[in-house]
Amino acid sequence: MAENNRAVVKLKEKFASSIIEVVEFRGEVTVTIKKEDLLAVLAFLKQALQYNLLTDVTAIDYLGKKEERFMMVYLLYSIPNKDRLRIKTAVSEAECHIESATQVWATANWLEREVYDLFGITFDNHPDLRRILMTPDWEGYPLRKDYPLQGPDREPYKGRLS
Repeated sequence: MAENNRAVVKLKEKFASSIIEVVEFRGEVTVTIKKEDLLAVLAFLKQALQYNLLTDVTAIDYLGKKEERFMMVYLLYSIPNKDRLRIKTAVSEAECHIESATQVWATANWLEREVYDLFGITFDNHPDLRRILMTPDWEGYPLRKDYPLQGPDREPYKGRLS
């Protein structure tokens, strides 16, 4: 049960006002927090609870489904405790930026660059925020739900012509 998870208990003690939602699904715990408290929560998880591995950073585009269009997702792992934790925080389209987690984990550098490249979410205080997968002159962000399926300036696929 998510409420008994050691990380959730400690987070509720220290960051009770920051926690929006705690969910457990198929044995995986997800904690949704306020955007402004992200770095403090991530630093606490690393230093106090030994979540010493940031395995992935990604985003979800909820175009037209939620008030805040994007959800940032941080997947953490505690090697000593063999425990996984997912941290989520909402990012609006109007203010499409969030603080960089590179201050906590150096590996966030490339992971955040990928999110920037494919979703267009910018990371404040990132040491090298530039495209990593698409060419520098590429227009748009391919994983956004409003991005054209065929890519920019291309005819829609019409099936096999022969």
